[in-house]
Amino acid sequence: MTPRRILLTGASGFVGRHLVPRLRDAFPDAALALDHIDLTDPAAVRAQVHAVHPDACVHLAAVSTLAAARQNFANAWAVNLHGTLALAGAILVAAPECILLHISTSEVYGASFRSGVALDERAAAAPMNAYAATKAAADLALGAMVSEGLRLIRLRPFNHTGPGQSADFVVPAFARQVARIAAGLQPPAMRTGALDPRRDFLDVRDVCAAYAACLRRADALASGTILNIASGVARRIGDVLAELLELAGVTAAIEPAQALLRRGDIPVAAGDARAAHAALDWRPRIPWNETLRDVLSEWRARVRHET
Repeated sequence: MTPRRILLTGASGFVGRHLVPRLRDAFPDAALALDHIDLTDPAAVRAQVHAVHPDACVHLAAVSTLAAARQNFANAWAVNLHGTLALAGAILVAAPECILLHISTSEVYGASFRSGVALDERAAAAPMNAYAATKAAADLALGAMVSEGLRLIRLRPFNHTGPGQSADFVVPAFARQVARIAAGLQPPAMRTGALDPRRDFLDVRDVCAAYAACLRRADALASGTILNIASGVARRIGDVLAELLELAGVTAAIEPAQALLRRGDIPVAAGDARAAHAALDWRPRIPWNETLRDVLSEWRARVRHET
């Protein structure tokens, strides 16, 4: 598929800022619509889809952190479920030929990770928090709309990080503290949550490459297809912290913080992305050490401004 008009929701977010140049490079002749859409306003959503008349839509916009979903439960449902359904409904009416690339999350697997093995797309959705529940509900509801004619691909990316991510997420949260310690802005002590859980991390630029590949191959994928975007490697959170400290040449005490601990945390969460490898000819390319260097470098620059 070579899209002519791409509607991108959430273009101003962390992933969106990386995805825009990737899409422009992959589809140089496509018109890219980046206007902000208020997903809680169905009339505005319909008007935007009608105006753009996309033949591809990448739906990134969401309440995307566990904390934000927990703090404003109603808004998370309004955006992640009802806003997504408003978008899909508008596409069915105004641009039925459009392929909707719905960006879900590995969080939908939730309790299924207790199996301790890398999960593929056949694993049951078993969300364990409000954010995951809203995304799982949208995933399921969109799947039902395939029978109504919706052209849909659902992607479930695992943890991804890189330059530009906020300190609401674990890798940049560590990198910020390490950079502040190195700059003498805080004592040599790291506030952390649990360090023993293992997570499947990706570089955001590899994730964006998967999204672009998915658009390019969309015509070959059955509507409703679900694909994990994962590295298949479960990294211990404490080891990620140790790598950042080593990269910065910093020694620091570890101070567990009760507020950063998650109740019922899953010991290991990793994904099996063999289906994406086969369907998209995609694999992660960026070395993990390079990802950490880039995140740390950015936070060093941010911290210099703090001084």
